[in-house]
Amino acid sequence: MPRWACSIKEAPKVSVVFQNVRLIDPSTNRDEEADVVITNGLIGDILRPMGYRPSSEKAIPVLSCNGSWFVPGLVDMHVHLREPGEEYKETIASGTRAAVAGGFVAVACMPNTKPPNDSYTVTRFIVDKAAREGASIVYPVGAITKGLLGEELTEMGSLVEAGVVAFSDDGRPVMNAQVMRRAMEYSLIFSVPIISHCEDLQLSAGGVANEGMISLKLGLRGLPSIAEEVMVARDIMIAKWTGARLHIAHVSTKYSVELIRRAKREGLPITAETAPHYFTLTEEALQGYDAVYKVNPPLRTLEDVEAVVEGLSDGTIDAIATDHAPHSVLEKDVEFDNAAFGMIGLETALPLSLELVRKGILSPLRAIALLSTNPARILGISLGSIEIGKPAFATLIDPNHEWVVNPDEFFSISRNCPFKGWSLRGRVQMTIVDGSLVFMDTDGICAPLGNIYAPRS
Repeated sequence: MPRWACSIKEAPKVSVVFQNVRLIDPSTNRDEEADVVITNGLIGDILRPMGYRPSSEKAIPVLSCNGSWFVPGLVDMHVHLREPGEEYKETIASGTRAAVAGGFVAVACMPNTKPPNDSYTVTRFIVDKAAREGASIVYPVGAITKGLLGEELTEMGSLVEAGVVAFSDDGRPVMNAQVMRRAMEYSLIFSVPIISHCEDLQLSAGGVANEGMISLKLGLRGLPSIAEEVMVARDIMIAKWTGARLHIAHVSTKYSVELIRRAKREGLPITAETAPHYFTLTEEALQGYDAVYKVNPPLRTLEDVEAVVEGLSDGTIDAIATDHAPHSVLEKDVEFDNAAFGMIGLETALPLSLELVRKGILSPLRAIALLSTNPARILGISLGSIEIGKPAFATLIDPNHEWVVNPDEFFSISRNCPFKGWSLRGRVQMTIVDGSLVFMDTDGICAPLGNIYAPRS
């Protein structure tokens, strides 16, 4: 397939007219046909359809888009890049190439690396490596506690200085409520959110699949929904007490959605995300004991899936994140009980989300808000909008392009994708990061581009 990706550092700035696009920008509630002009990497103008007229003989190339969506670059606020320490699963270079192939101009990487991102040194390693090799922007998430052990707070001020945009012990919960309280209190000083992995380890201990009839039938140890819900309730109460910004990661159960909905009705500063597998798959997928479907939180019931979808529709859930969790065959091609939790998702998240648009559950504006504008707002980063005069961070999407998922064609190093062989609709045609074209799928491009790169300064 004619697809390529490169690092931001390798890609020159672009000059091109995206003619006859559907411009969707939730930050301004804009959904309209337009021509979008990018000049030397900057958004130069937004015109009526077919409104571009070259002003000189040195006119920039025009790309006929036939209604493709031009949207603010997608932002994934929950990925695992595995570097440092587990580069055989993923690297910053490979993970960010997978990101831009999925339309994401920025990712927030979780701290459960080896060593974990609990110090200034590790954060700077990630930031510097991403600057050299990244195809997308990388925003590190710092650990709440040293060593992700849940006992002693990290030097949060030092981590913020180094570049972290949020704190989480994702992969493990902070079981000690007093430690979580102190973390939230300190987070207020630095105006960054706490991202909570909600799981009571006593309730979930040993569980590998959602506790219920399916786990009983398959003889798998159950991981009950209450293990998530108890911690969602606890952390909401601590957030209410401290006034801190709390973000609930990977929401998967009906009652978790209801708890978050109630908290928002109270006006609490609570936000939440879910992942595509929690609104696409159910526990029924485990019938064949394939460890590609083993994830934490586990795949839940149809009732839970329906509640998550409702939460996305009514605003209870603010963001769609992938929880991209690469693993090699060493961790996945083993007995289900012994397999690692997690699945990759950067290159399939967009079409799975667009399925909710086709079903009439989400509007295009709402879908792009969930994938771009909202996660940028939650993380406090200046992305998620299309603004004249600003550097272009944008994604061009053909919402009707049909393709079959083949993980062997992914940019990710790992292949633990639960959607292998699925026929999906919706494909990223281009991803532009800071004015540079870092990804293109030429299979869906409708007109010759010519030389879209602006001269190097």
